[in-house]
Amino acid sequence: MLAMLSTRPGRRRCALATGAALTLLGTGLPTVGTRLPTAASADDDRSGLSRFYDQKVAWSACDELDGAPEDLQCGKVTVPLDYAHPEAGTLDLAIARYRATGDKRGSVLLNFGGPGGPGVPELAYGGKEFMELTDDYDVVSFDPRGVGRSSPVSCGDAEGGEGLGALDYDSALDDPRALMAKLKRAAADCEKNSGPVLPHIGTIDAARDMDVMRQALGDKKLNYLGFSYGTRLGAVYAARFPDKVGRLALDGVDTLTEPLAEQGLASARGQQVALEDFVNWCVKDIACPFGQDARTAREGVVRLVRSLDEDPLPTDFGADFTGQDLVAALGQGLYSKELWPSLERALAQLVEDGDASGVMAFATGGMTFPPVRPPVTASTRASGTSSTRPPGGTEPSPTPLVDPEDIPLDNLPAAFMAINCADNPDRPGAEQVASDLERLRADYDKASPVFGQYRLTEVLLCYGRPRGTDFIRDEVKDLDTPKMLLVGTRGDPATPYRWTVETAERLGDSAVVLDNKGEGHTGYGSSKCVHRKVDDFLLYGSLPPSGSSCGPDVDGG
Repeated sequence: MLAMLSTRPGRRRCALATGAALTLLGTGLPTVGTRLPTAASADDDRSGLSRFYDQKVAWSACDELDGAPEDLQCGKVTVPLDYAHPEAGTLDLAIARYRATGDKRGSVLLNFGGPGGPGVPELAYGGKEFMELTDDYDVVSFDPRGVGRSSPVSCGDAEGGEGLGALDYDSALDDPRALMAKLKRAAADCEKNSGPVLPHIGTIDAARDMDVMRQALGDKKLNYLGFSYGTRLGAVYAARFPDKVGRLALDGVDTLTEPLAEQGLASARGQQVALEDFVNWCVKDIACPFGQDARTAREGVVRLVRSLDEDPLPTDFGADFTGQDLVAALGQGLYSKELWPSLERALAQLVEDGDASGVMAFATGGMTFPPVRPPVTASTRASGTSSTRPPGGTEPSPTPLVDPEDIPLDNLPAAFMAINCADNPDRPGAEQVASDLERLRADYDKASPVFGQYRLTEVLLCYGRPRGTDFIRDEVKDLDTPKMLLVGTRGDPATPYRWTVETAERLGDSAVVLDNKGEGHTGYGSSKCVHRKVDDFLLYGSLPPSGSSCGPDVDGG
């Protein structure tokens, strides 16, 4: 369920990923039980789409991004709102690139994870990590549909809607049917505020968008580097378009088959281990805000979360800062040991001064906050026009890119939930929830007294939605593609290493596994060995033997 956002503090504007903002629920997701065309019929899906596949990207300076590097270029790609009815409307997707400096062999497309993380600002402010790839490639990323500037979804003002806030588990146990009704009322808020993209926001549509991008970039094959959720997106692309697969590298491999409730438990367990590692490190420092005894410090974290849930801290950005907001911040800060000193300082600022600004930055993956301004609704976001249209198109003007300052504050968690739930078919009814909820609560609290409630809330939010697609679970397997590199990290708190092994077995002979015996979420940014092997594959096609490893060297080598 968790996926990679930034492990580098950055100068970005995007969603306020607070616990209040996680009180989201979308409707209008894919039709119940949707079975999409298999890979064998993927070419048939091009019918009626030639005008999208014939477009080229018009690149220009990224004037809309504050402080963007001068060598970054921005553009947009137009895609159908609904691939089943391409004449019914279109969307513009934000896209950006660093141009190749050597002999260009094409493009490599990056997805940094999420789901719900915008790729353009991540590439703008964290792109130095990928500059070696510009020896042969344009390095490209994008804001997926429903994310960032690309028709961002929203559930509106949590204070004015039917949001769950910090879920009252006791009342939920007393009346699970009332809980389900509340989830469905929250769904109406998401539908009202998200606009027409909401029914078409899952990974299946995002993979089809990537194939349009591939052609618009002038590439015969897709070369791709995906992190965490981006590995799910890459695997779905390979299943849908096996004959278009070039060099695909997947780092921090997501599960394709595990039930939603089991995914949440795995995330809670992994983050609890990472939290305990952080606390053990923190108490060795006299500045640790929880003292110098590890057990007392762990108990102090739990007390702080509960205290903020009972008495949230007012902020300058709208919703109060709750204990579940703190849990979101901890989850981001624990992804990489490089962030631990900054996390320690932010927690000290909160505990000692009552100032939540530092931990709020972690809750957004390092993003900065825009000033409070009047809300932008789905209708006002879609009211603009666009001068760029696919050649020969006769449909209405595309839904244009929104301005960065108009991205809804809750876009990241809104998109996170909408995409995850659209990709998963598990939907027990009220009767099943009533019988399972007490057991689930006990299981999640046992997995983590800090992260358990947060992760179970995500599962319950999906339970209130229409059933998602079964395509990923049923069809993304036994791929007939060129070799793909899958990187799993032993100490990954978000995507357990076993998911890499299980996904590789599911994908079949095409999958080559690299075992990173280090810590943290994904390996490319923290291990020089992983970084080198991934680059060697993308640049030269050189693959390590499947099952080979990178050691947990202190220097990442």
